[in-house]
Amino acid sequence: MSDPTPAIAAGTSVVASSSVFPSLRAGVAYLDTGATSQTPEPVIAALDDYYRHHRASVHRGVYALAIEATGLFEGARSSLAARMGVAAEDTVFARNATELFNLVSRGWGETHVGAGDRILVSRMEHHSNFVPWWRLAKQVGAELVEVPVTDDGRLDREALTALLPDAKLLALTHVSNVLGTINPVTEIVAEARAEGVVTVIDGAQAVPQIPVNAGAIDADFYIWTGHKAYGPTGIGVLHGRRERLLETEPLLGGGHMIAKVSYDEVKFAAPPERFEAGTSAIAEAVGLGAAISWLDAADGAGGIDAVRAHSRDITGYALQRLAADVPGITLFGPGADAADAGCPDDKAGVVSFALDGIHPHDVAEILARSGVCVRAGHHCAQPLMDRLGVSATTRASFAVHTAREEIDQLVDGLHDVQRIFGN
Repeated sequence: MSDPTPAIAAGTSVVASSSVFPSLRAGVAYLDTGATSQTPEPVIAALDDYYRHHRASVHRGVYALAIEATGLFEGARSSLAARMGVAAEDTVFARNATELFNLVSRGWGETHVGAGDRILVSRMEHHSNFVPWWRLAKQVGAELVEVPVTDDGRLDREALTALLPDAKLLALTHVSNVLGTINPVTEIVAEARAEGVVTVIDGAQAVPQIPVNAGAIDADFYIWTGHKAYGPTGIGVLHGRRERLLETEPLLGGGHMIAKVSYDEVKFAAPPERFEAGTSAIAEAVGLGAAISWLDAADGAGGIDAVRAHSRDITGYALQRLAADVPGITLFGPGADAADAGCPDDKAGVVSFALDGIHPHDVAEILARSGVCVRAGHHCAQPLMDRLGVSATTRASFAVHTAREEIDQLVDGLHDVQRIFGN
């Protein structure tokens, strides 16, 4: 298959939406990439290529189609692992990040976490990296302990340091899906390991936006998902330390994940196979491999570093315009109190806000009338909403195709919202 990879430009330049992202329509400002990214043509082409030319199951067939399909599937695993600085055999595919958090909490946690153990969960976690640990704590009698967040939307590092010596496990997001906070996970993982604490890092918002080397971060479990990284839905990725994966029981049982089955015993295969029961998400893995290759394309684009530079430019511009030109707005997270200074180093392409006297759902509905796509609600982070003192926020999240003109469109739309409500 030919490589139709377009360049990704940094700064205020963007990928041409109409030519690369077929779902985007003229006049639409898609500012909801934090929920699901748009799918670029190279990913669609990779999916189409598999279905048209290599459609077969993987791993067991010895005929040409099956061998080709297996090569594409395992090639995607190998390329993703290499990109993330880890071994392919320590890279596990599942339906999504949520399934993988549950795999870790049940497959590792139920065996290694017991009564009286302390599970640290940051206040900024998505429910996917919160609810499984809450359930585990209730099940085994462990204690779920909050790692607090400061008033400016950052992790309270002093509190975390004080909590680590008595902890069994730390669940922490790399990038907050609400605040855009980039946590210094490499430093935190090293600090946790020195105290014997197992780390589970949510990289769902990080991988599409910033340079991530899971091998260098060296978490026990690093998890992310395809549909936020310009890939298909239905595919999530876990990078695990080998010793932890060997300690983890599979979440599902069935075909492919076994070494031996009899009425007397069942022996599981080695990782990653032991965690991938049943028919694999073949096309989805192939599509995700294409997505990350496209995202990292260096032909004049600068790869993920250029993506990060562009994100900082757009985020800084959004913070400045919203703070200066939208009266009655409250911004949340890093950069909120100094919006005129641009995007902080520890801020990703996510801006959450509230308008005085107007519910976020009303804001989002009215914005949609003018083609501005944002998310409103608690963003699967209700403990964080409680910390912020709100029930919901409006969230704009940015992508490689986001242009400054779309931020202007957002600001104009917010003026319309305020006029409608008489503000």
